[in-house]
Amino acid sequence: MQYYIVTMTIEKKKPKKFQKLKHKYRFVILNDDTFEEKLNFKLSPLNVFTAFGIGSLLLISLVTVLIAFTPLREFIPGYADVKIRKTGIENTLRIDSLEIVIQQKEQYITNINRIIQGEPILFDDSVVVDTTLNYKNIGNEKIPQDSLLRVMIETEEKYNLFKSAGRTPSNISNIIFFSPLKGIVTEQFNAKKLHFGVDLVAPKNEAIKSTLDGTVIFAEWTAETGYVIQVQHASNLISIYKHNSVLHKKQGDKVKAGDVIAIVGNTGELSSGPHLHFELWYNGIPLNPQEYMLF
Repeated sequence: MQYYIVTMTIEKKKPKKFQKLKHKYRFVILNDDTFEEKLNFKLSPLNVFTAFGIGSLLLISLVTVLIAFTPLREFIPGYADVKIRKTGIENTLRIDSLEIVIQQKEQYITNINRIIQGEPILFDDSVVVDTTLNYKNIGNEKIPQDSLLRVMIETEEKYNLFKSAGRTPSNISNIIFFSPLKGIVTEQFNAKKLHFGVDLVAPKNEAIKSTLDGTVIFAEWTAETGYVIQVQHASNLISIYKHNSVLHKKQGDKVKAGDVIAIVGNTGELSSGPHLHFELWYNGIPLNPQEYMLF
């Protein structure tokens, strides 16, 4: 009888590459002298790659945070102090703004000079100018407001004997004024019509009194307003009395509030009857006397 021996060979499948990454390896730390085992743990290539990747991500994140949110970035070449950069940008913007303002001021002054010399003004390139208009035909006629402004400017410092010019009428709101004359107001204060005082009608030969303590700075005859007397008071106030028939004070006299300084009259070309034209000026500006006293 014959026997046959059959041998079977089983081919082992080669492990895949991914499975190789899962193979376990033992990591052992030994004492070099005694070969005593100090530490050991199992590792696989996949665990090593995973730990290394996570560690790298954490390190990159930490460095990014330190650079972005801490002053440590100032020690890295190429990075500057944030405050210095911010200040530099702000200064650059301010310089640009100042250059624009200076150019506008220079152009404004140049145009003022050209206007005074009668030459056409220059416009900025950014301003669109209608060249079809003929500015030479524009008239230059005086208006009532212009005449009023001229009178106010011309008389602003005319009777100013003190250095306290420029104050507001609120500084004299507490002053008690003495009424220069008891009578009827026939014409009120109206600066637009160049009537800078009030007209008072009173009985003939009625005495006119000083409204405050002061010094007579003018007491003369004028063709338009007859006998006129002006008194300089404290706080840069001046009172004026016009169309008088007689003056009882002369220039340089000291007067008290209530002292008789003149007599009601009808003198001067602008007078139409016996009355007193009374004016009150403060820092060269006419005030309405009815706001400060009763007549």
